[in-house]
Amino acid sequence: MDMCIQPKSTFGLYETPLLHQTSFWSTVKHKQGIQSKAYDIKIRSSDIGRESPETYAIDDLLVLFQQIGANQMIGYVPYGPSIRPEDEHIGGFLEELSEMLREHLPESCIFLRYDLPWESPWAHEEDTYDDEGRWLGPPEPDLQELRLNWGTQQRNIHKATTDILPSDTVLVDLRGDEESILESMKPKTRYNIRTAIRHGVSVRRGSIEDIGIFYDLYAQTCRRNCIVLHQRTFFEAMFATHDARGPALDSSTDFELLIAEDCGFPLAALFLVYSSTQATYLFGASSSERRNLMGTYALQWEAIRRSKARGCTTYDLFGTAPTDDPSHPMHGLYRFKTGFSDLSFHRMGCWDYPFEQDDYQRFSTQEMVSQGYHLSR
Repeated sequence: MDMCIQPKSTFGLYETPLLHQTSFWSTVKHKQGIQSKAYDIKIRSSDIGRESPETYAIDDLLVLFQQIGANQMIGYVPYGPSIRPEDEHIGGFLEELSEMLREHLPESCIFLRYDLPWESPWAHEEDTYDDEGRWLGPPEPDLQELRLNWGTQQRNIHKATTDILPSDTVLVDLRGDEESILESMKPKTRYNIRTAIRHGVSVRRGSIEDIGIFYDLYAQTCRRNCIVLHQRTFFEAMFATHDARGPALDSSTDFELLIAEDCGFPLAALFLVYSSTQATYLFGASSSERRNLMGTYALQWEAIRRSKARGCTTYDLFGTAPTDDPSHPMHGLYRFKTGFSDLSFHRMGCWDYPFEQDDYQRFSTQEMVSQGYHLSR
């Protein structure tokens, strides 16, 4: 492959709808104690299956580094790279990219983990859907690996034992007017939005002074759903990044803390992030009380309206169960989020490229036993 890799400043990352590949996100991670590096990518178009063989595709990449031992670390690529090869070129592209990056990474980096933002190549195959059109998911990991390693030299691309960022999500198309967006929702969702409005639920923009309100709601949500509780500083880093950013930081990425209230009583809250043409529902929380007021529905509708007014064309509801399976632990989220849109999107999830095979095998075994490696997303 004709590929060139060049280190660059994390402040020079290109504008992109992929929040987790922005200089803003790099700074948030830095304030959470996670270091990162950025790299320019240049590759001949024909090497990734595109026409015009004399042209080149240009992209860049943010890599986060997580220490996992005294002399070992992981290179993690959150929702990157954005440039997507044609299906038959994915394996070769990831292999070449990893080997080219290798000389620029710390010597203690034992493998790269790509949390690929690309739509799964199995998402358009008939045998991955049931008779009612429900997504069944990709095939078993060994069959996925066989497909991705086809034509590679090292056969060294492995499906990770866990995904870090959501691989299944729901997208809301914001290109219509507000009325058409509302009408495209399920009747029950529209009814719940109007119920919240009828009850006088209001939504306001919060500030750093409201982080305590969000965190209390978040703690209630974690207890209710048996979710691991992040420390408060995890969310304070968002405000710290916003307040400290200067002209070097990508101005196309921004966020708002939105709070739904009933006469001053907090019902729900979310972090809404804008990145280029996409808005993302990044973190959310809700009260265990007054749930009949439908505060979460009022909150999401306001987030959709603000995202559209901001000029975004897509709103990412950021994570659901892959299908309407009542046994799935995220089934409730699936039913809630698909009420706003029926546009499901299935990403490829996490894929690993080991540099140190023995160390990687030990890590993978430990990761499987501990039910997943959880890098701060």
